[in-house]
Amino acid sequence: MRPVRGEAERHRNEGGSRTWSATYGGEVTEATRTADGAAGPSVDVAEMGARIAANIGRVIQGKDEVVRLALVVLLAEGHLLIEDVPGVGKTTLAKALAASVDATVRRIQFTPDLLPSDVTGVAVYDQETRAFEFKPGAVFANIVVADEINRASPKTQSALLECMEERQVTVDGVSYELARPFMVMATQNPLEMEGTYPLPEAQRDRFTARVSMGYPGRDAELAMLDERATADPLATLSPVADAATVRDLVGAIGGVYVSEPVRRYVVALVEASRRSPHLRLGASPRAGLQLLRAARASAALAGRDHVLPDDVQSLAAPVLAHRLLLTADAALGRRSGEQVVVDLLSTVPVLRGR
Repeated sequence: MRPVRGEAERHRNEGGSRTWSATYGGEVTEATRTADGAAGPSVDVAEMGARIAANIGRVIQGKDEVVRLALVVLLAEGHLLIEDVPGVGKTTLAKALAASVDATVRRIQFTPDLLPSDVTGVAVYDQETRAFEFKPGAVFANIVVADEINRASPKTQSALLECMEERQVTVDGVSYELARPFMVMATQNPLEMEGTYPLPEAQRDRFTARVSMGYPGRDAELAMLDERATADPLATLSPVADAATVRDLVGAIGGVYVSEPVRRYVVALVEASRRSPHLRLGASPRAGLQLLRAARASAALAGRDHVLPDDVQSLAAPVLAHRLLLTADAALGRRSGEQVVVDLLSTVPVLRGR
């Protein structure tokens, strides 16, 4: 059954929301919400994570830490911002992760003429039934690749705000839930700024982490030249997991133990960023929540059932740096958000306890 304009008021009065899943063909069918919960004992996060990482490594060579961070964000039910110069494999990383998980994938090429309805969907009047029928946008997928996200207007960029935070789309007063897992992998070029619209603070804060690909090492680049001389390995990449498996892995993350000293350490880092003389905007409470969830995912991928301060420290820069706003003096001194986070890690003590 599909929603029509006449049902909107009744649906709002019931206080509910609709759950929809999209297929490659664009057809919409009603689906059941996947509740979060602990996965069964048969789920091995470390083993499955290693399989997915190895599969991505067939395409993205010499970037093990970048691939691991992408997996951490996926299992933490977050979103990843890939920011770097052209040609280093930003979109390839997003496609390789999407190809490694047998789930619905949509790619959106953000352009200045892209409309919000192209992203979220629109209600279209059907003359035969004399009713409005919802046509889903490209965001109705498990993994959404938002390529060159800063080339779209702020109006279109804001269409992702509700999707990324609440995992739903509201059109004409009716809310449509997105399928789980749901992850936005956005790419942008920080150098060529002409004709682009920088992401506002509210949207950057919704990305769990930001990563830069960097140039490959000499051996990795030589191997890439050899392997891609005749074929593209991305075209032959086969999935090693499906959406149900990822949901089980996400559920297992909730069972990773976090001690009170580790939680206090996360709060201390976030509070210290708000007092830093180099920042005019520190980390938000959402940043602390996502840092802790990413630390849980990192611990599970390492085969541990508990979070260590090392997990928090290794993720602090990619999770916090893109949310920080430098003061004018810090910007003139060519400091970066990553450098400020490193300073915070060196000054905030690790609490002891169990």
